[in-house]
Amino acid sequence: MAHPKRKISKTRRDKRRTHYKATPAQIAACPTTGEPHLYHRAYWLEDKLYYKGKVIMEKTEA
Repeated sequence: MAHPKRKISKTRRDKRRTHYKATPAQIAACPTTGEPHLYHRAYWLEDKLYYKGKVIMEKTEA
């Protein structure tokens, strides 16, 4: 396994890491229900699963 020859300073390490930033998740509003949800994700509303404004599945009681 490779080992570094010299210790990398905290400044040098942190300079490299400045480009890794967390971005806020994009929120979309459903055209059918108006409910806010994450892009490209299905979401539940009143026992129905919606995706792209359409009902995909309904929750059934067992």
